Amino acid sequence: MNDRLRLVTPGDRGPLLEAAAALADGLVVAVPTDTVYGLAADPTQPEAIERLFSLKGRPSDVPLPVLVAGPDQVAQVAGDLEVAAEALARRFWPGPLTLVVPRRPGFTADLGGPPTARSTIGVRRPDHGAVIGLCELLGPLAVTSANLHGQPPATTADEILEAFAGLDQPALVLDGGRCDGLPSSVVECRGPASRCLREGALAWDVIHPGR
Repeated sequence: MNDRLRLVTPGDRGPLLEAAAALADGLVVAVPTDTVYGLAADPTQPEAIERLFSLKGRPSDVPLPVLVAGPDQVAQVAGDLEVAAEALARRFWPGPLTLVVPRRPGFTADLGGPPTARSTIGVRRPDHGAVIGLCELLGPLAVTSANLHGQPPATTADEILEAFAGLDQPALVLDGGRCDGLPSSVVECRGPASRCLREGALAWDVIHPGR
């Protein structure tokens, strides 16, 4: 087995603790989610975010979303959700919906994006025990799909190892089996209004029937 690969099984916290330690050291870790595999970094460490952008080849003007374990972590990055976001979160979280909402003023992590977009943040509460467990250990995580920018997202741990062969990151790959869902849908919410930025695992007519 590749020395970066760690099998994630229910009840075994060892791989999660190892991954949390790597993330705390500013490294990038590949994680399974309820959609596709992701590359995760600690959003509070600028060097970790730089490492994540560089590894993926993601343009810095495309902001990173964050994954959270629950309402307390939503509050850390976004404060109290406004009307539309709160309603969608109640209906679809945990699940494949990213909400772009006003950022909490005290959360100043640079997640990329143009200056005009840095007053908002993309937040998702995933439905997968491994990444939720990591968030519980470390806090909200900046996560983007595990692939080189412009390439299809990885759906297995082996695909991640192949995509990033010869590179020193990701430092660790958590193997949670096949993750072959569609990427999350992305919805921007402002007060009572919402608009679809990307249709993914949830169709817009499911999110907003009749629109």
